[in-house]
Amino acid sequence: MDPDPRLDRWMLSLAGKARPKACFVPTASGDNDHYIVRFYNAFQDLDAEPDHLPLFTRRHAGDALREHVLAQDLLYVGGGNTANMLAVWRAHGLDTILEEAWRAGVILCGLSAGSLCWFEGGVTDSFGEALQVLPDGLGLLPGSHCPHYDGEAQRRPAYSDLVARGTLPPGYAVADGVALRFEGTRHVETVRSRPTGGAWHVRPDATAPDGVIHEALPCAQLAEDGTIVRDR
Repeated sequence: MDPDPRLDRWMLSLAGKARPKACFVPTASGDNDHYIVRFYNAFQDLDAEPDHLPLFTRRHAGDALREHVLAQDLLYVGGGNTANMLAVWRAHGLDTILEEAWRAGVILCGLSAGSLCWFEGGVTDSFGEALQVLPDGLGLLPGSHCPHYDGEAQRRPAYSDLVARGTLPPGYAVADGVALRFEGTRHVETVRSRPTGGAWHVRPDATAPDGVIHEALPCAQLAEDGTIVRDR
């Protein structure tokens, strides 16, 4: 989604090793061939060992699926239809394997659908142009989530209303080009690849104009090599 590779370089650095194994999970796009090729092209240039995990034409039978997932350093989930992706994962038992991988220390990451899926729920366009509630994320991370907070005009009012009414629990709203990092279930860092953009923790407050408080999270700028720009 972002032609600037800073976020990808930063994510790969979290593995703490040379040429980490990075596996693309393209389920949300229906295992779109062009998307898979784009991933390989990008990550081969980032000194990683790219691979992908297809489920519509499954190539790992039985325990081989679990073994392949647990052998990765990083699992990168692509964008697309979140609701469809979760249904396919559950049909193949990948949801439980991903939780096992997470507990084993494999880095789980992604964008759009690949960001929303880790939370309890959030806002999605999986069911059409009008944004609706996604109530059944994997729940590895507590609370709700809304990606594309600055990229689509309807995101902020829709998410604010759902959190204000208690339809969704408090959670995290994130602009494009911005990433949240969690250790276990604890949010520890927010970074961005662009000069602007941020992330907010959103919680209900009846005294606020739109019924919620947006608490801005400190956001560090990434350098071209994916390292964090430190104040001098």
